Amino acid sequence: MTETSGSAVSVRGLKKVFGKVEAVKGIDFEVAPGEVFGFLGPNGAGKTTTISMLCTLARPSGGTALVAGHDVVRERDEVRRNIGLVFQDPTLDGYLTAEQNLRFHAELYGLPRALVGERIRQVMEMVALWDRKDGKVMTFSGGMKRRLEIARGLLHSPRVLFLDEPTVGLDPQTRSAIWGYINKLRRTEDITIFMTTHYMDEAEYCDRIAIIDHGEIVVIDSPEALKASVGKDRVQIQTGDDEAAIGALRERFGVEAAVHEGQVTFAVPSGEQFVPRLFAELGVPIKSVSVSRPSLDDVFMSYTGTTIRDAESDAGGANQWMRAMARR
Repeated sequence: MTETSGSAVSVRGLKKVFGKVEAVKGIDFEVAPGEVFGFLGPNGAGKTTTISMLCTLARPSGGTALVAGHDVVRERDEVRRNIGLVFQDPTLDGYLTAEQNLRFHAELYGLPRALVGERIRQVMEMVALWDRKDGKVMTFSGGMKRRLEIARGLLHSPRVLFLDEPTVGLDPQTRSAIWGYINKLRRTEDITIFMTTHYMDEAEYCDRIAIIDHGEIVVIDSPEALKASVGKDRVQIQTGDDEAAIGALRERFGVEAAVHEGQVTFAVPSGEQFVPRLFAELGVPIKSVSVSRPSLDDVFMSYTGTTIRDAESDAGGANQWMRAMARR
């Protein structure tokens, strides 16, 4: 079955059910060739489950998905030949050298032996690891391992590269370096990138973002358009009585607020101009105040009613349960 729309990924009504839990709830979206497309959402939102279905690692409970023009259920082998996948958890063999790990991958994908050596050098130079090709992977840092996994995912020249939380657990400096390599490969490889993340700054690298929460896509657009859609500044205050402050904001200013990340949080136009009125008229002692321009976290809160950190805290138990069901 060949995709006629020219999309790199085309999804219609995709569902996944674990027992009584609907982890992915009939989602629809398209990813254009050459696009960097991101799934932004808290742990447990359905990001990894969706990638698992698109990469043929989990069978959908309903709906359809085409990747590189091939159906993920009926044409699994064709899908797998056309994708690269960097898992959230490490999957390298620590007892092998970096080059041996890549040669093993080349054998699995049936790359012509005459081309393997040059292609290994090409991808390892791309992630600045060629000088460590003979080093055992167990001696590599977390960032080096992640770079090697990206190189492995590129080795067979896939049309779509899936990155599942590509920088999770890495320090900010290493995360920034990883994205330098990812942006480099965009310029050198004819490839579409589909990534998941719960890091707001990381989502800024995407051409478009789909915010997913509780298994549903709530909005899809570019980072700039999403932030512009909020249109209000975010104000956070620490007070001596949060409940009284929330009530006063509603009664005196007509502003709805809630406690997020330990602070009373609300959105208003021209936040800096609102702050003097806040101190003069709130009637509740204010310990501190901060004002910020719309961010992707504000977008997430605007569309879901919670911050991504609060959502992750709420999803912890359910997420563990779904992971246990998936392992059965």
